[in-house]
Amino acid sequence: MARDAELVVGLRAGDLSLSRGDEQVLDLAAPLLAQALRVRALVAELHASREETVAAIAEERRRLRRDLHDGLGPRLSGIAFTSDAARNLVHTDPDGADELLRMLRAEMVTAIEDIRGLVYAMRPPALDELGLVGALRQHCVALRTARGAPLKVSVDAAVDLPTLPAAVEDAAYRIVVEALTNVGRHTASPEATVSLRIDGSALRVSVRDGDGARLRIDGAAPRWTAGVGLSSMHDRAVDLGGTLTTGPSSAGGRVEAVLPM
Repeated sequence: MARDAELVVGLRAGDLSLSRGDEQVLDLAAPLLAQALRVRALVAELHASREETVAAIAEERRRLRRDLHDGLGPRLSGIAFTSDAARNLVHTDPDGADELLRMLRAEMVTAIEDIRGLVYAMRPPALDELGLVGALRQHCVALRTARGAPLKVSVDAAVDLPTLPAAVEDAAYRIVVEALTNVGRHTASPEATVSLRIDGSALRVSVRDGDGARLRIDGAAPRWTAGVGLSSMHDRAVDLGGTLTTGPSSAGGRVEAVLPM
């Protein structure tokens, strides 16, 4: 009748089976009851999802408030005090004022880096400037292997890749970046391949490396231990109602995500 639900019908006293009329009533009522139960389950899922979303937004606001209050706020206050001190010394101690101005510039550069870090934590600017494919290709230029050599990354994306929802774009970018970081950090592979494809109403993301040497001599694939990186990628996919599959293969490691649009 419905998932995890069962309709139990009893017989009237003295009856050995359902009458034809009762069967017809049940044939009409059962689908309606099933729909009602399914709607109730969907409403419960919607409420749970909404609560998780509200909690996530609140946690992100708390993180931003903490970063602004504990990091950027005091730094900007220090810049203001240093500028006041430099102004007071301009006429009486030019050399001291010049030294304070050099310190002020250094603090300003650090503050700008802090602001960029906060912006990146919310959404990588390259996504808005270059799009998903362009942002990934830009990121791949600076990647290195564990031995310090350039990691050769091929980004294979459909020419007609449509405009993606911001949440999907952000999740895909961060999953690929984390996967490529793991390739460079934990494998001996000099290259990796990134694939982006539209599959129905979802974006399919695939990252593969060529480190087949990680397989043991007997041909059995080693187990992957889920760390912070793998857990983060999994959470990003699940938050969108998608899936993430990771593990070794005969040709090397693979990370595959399906992100509903």
